[in-house]
Amino acid sequence: MKKDVISLVRPNIASLEPYSTARDEYKGELGVLLDANENPFAGKGINRYPSTSVKEALRSRISSIKGVPSGNIFLGNGSDEAIDLCYRIFCRPGIDNAVSISPSYGMYGVCADVNDVEFRPVLLGEDFSLPADEIIAACDSRTRLVFICSPNNPTANAFPLESILKVVDSVEAVVVVDEAYVDFSSAGSLLPVLGSHRNLIILQTLSKAYGLAGLRVGLAFACEDVIRIFRQVKYPYNIGTDTLELAIRCLDGSNALSEIETLVAERNRLEEILREEKCILKVYPSDANFLLVKVTDPAGLYKELLGAGVIVRDRSRVTLCGGCLRLTVGTHEENEKLIEVIRAYGK
Repeated sequence: MKKDVISLVRPNIASLEPYSTARDEYKGELGVLLDANENPFAGKGINRYPSTSVKEALRSRISSIKGVPSGNIFLGNGSDEAIDLCYRIFCRPGIDNAVSISPSYGMYGVCADVNDVEFRPVLLGEDFSLPADEIIAACDSRTRLVFICSPNNPTANAFPLESILKVVDSVEAVVVVDEAYVDFSSAGSLLPVLGSHRNLIILQTLSKAYGLAGLRVGLAFACEDVIRIFRQVKYPYNIGTDTLELAIRCLDGSNALSEIETLVAERNRLEEILREEKCILKVYPSDANFLLVKVTDPAGLYKELLGAGVIVRDRSRVTLCGGCLRLTVGTHEENEKLIEVIRAYGK
């Protein structure tokens, strides 16, 4: 990429005067707080707006886990906030466009529609491989964003890092690599090369491997200049105090590594068993915590599973995923129930 990433920022965003609170401006120890029109009675323990110090504590904890400096980390209300911010920061409505692989996570396209940005999907290969050259060819002078989800949802496969970096190095746009499922993959993360690619934004989350989906904490990693703009454009107090504090406590007592190991083992076991079932035509290789499986009768099996109280995702109408269901890997007992219903249906 020849341009500096800041040159891709929308002019009105580059000149934005960010919202600032009195507490942001005050550098001393907080004393009598009469600036934010809060209820002063502290019986509930959450009468004050979230403090910067609590967010900094969580960012510091993420920094130590991921090996990335705090200045390169943005904390969002789920990864969806970061996706939307990418559009609001880089894409001029009705003028610029975004390129994405297809099939992939649906919110890339939804956020494009919400922000009035042309969305250009590029089909994966028939084997779900990354079409790096086609992605590069789909970009033009008005392309501001390229989305690549790896491991990808719903196809479950991770792409070679060198193929993703080929796109990063070849386009005059910001490349957003969504690594929500990277903890379940042996393919590796792009975090180690973040510092040498200013047009790279990496998304991760505490929802999957860390089991904190109910807290809605998303992570964006980028160069400090981009992170600074993220913080300027986001709405004030985007994550609540209770969420921030609970996330810190959960990370401090996390069993994520052992849980990831268990889920990967269960994924591999499930894949092996399902390959032998009569109603399963194909189990696609997975680098995530779910399996994409092609079945003989997706509507029928989906209905059968629902009737047994097993909720999966019907992806049979998604491009390149005809006849497929997406199965999240659960506990051993949950997976046994899934196998039982599929086995009975295939008899």
